[in-house]
Amino acid sequence: MSVPPLILASASPRRRDLLATLGVDFRCHSADIDESVRPSETPQDYVRRMANEKAAVIAGRHGAEGLAVLGADTTVVLDGDILGKPVNHSDALEILNRLSGRSHTVITALCLQSQRGLCLRSVTTEVFFVALRPEVCAAYLATDEPWDKAGSYAIQGLGGAFVREIRGSYSNVVGLPLVETWELLQEHGIGTSLTPGRAQHCL
Repeated sequence: MSVPPLILASASPRRRDLLATLGVDFRCHSADIDESVRPSETPQDYVRRMANEKAAVIAGRHGAEGLAVLGADTTVVLDGDILGKPVNHSDALEILNRLSGRSHTVITALCLQSQRGLCLRSVTTEVFFVALRPEVCAAYLATDEPWDKAGSYAIQGLGGAFVREIRGSYSNVVGLPLVETWELLQEHGIGTSLTPGRAQHCL
C-alpha cells in the first residue's frame, strides 16, 4: 500500500470531510498543542500561529518520511474577542447571546509544510446572525452540536438556521476554505481530483 503524500494535522471530522472532497490522498494526525491566546495577540496572529504550530508538531514526527503536512485553525471573532469552543453551558449561552442579531467574523489559517517549503495564509468570512430568543438558545444547547465548535454553533448543521447571510467563503466557516486549500496543494505539487491527467477517485 502506498503511503499518502499528505497529513492533515487535525482531528476535526469537518476538515477531514472537506479535504476529502478534493480527492486528496491523506491521513489524519491530531497535534496536541497549547491553544492559549498570548497577551496582546490579535485573532489573525493567533490562528496563524496555531496552524503553524500544528503543522510543525506533525512535521517533526514524520519529517523523515518526506510527507507534506497541512495545519489549520479556525476561530470566531466578535468585537476583537476570540470566541473559542464553549467550556460549559453558561459559556455557550453567553457566546450565543453575544452573536445574536449581529455580524461576526470567522478566520481560518492554513499552513502547508512540504519539501517545497512552508506556506501560510488566512481567510476571513463575515457571518450575520438573526436575533436569537432565549428559548431558541436553550433548545440549541440541548443538542450535541455546539460543544466542539468555535463560537458555539455549526453553520453546516442546525446552527445554520441562525445565519441570515455570509460574505466570503462558506467552507471557511465550516473549518477549511476549499479554494485556498486547493491552491496550496497545487503550489506544493499535491494531486487532487482536479489535477489534469490524474485518475478520479473517492476516499
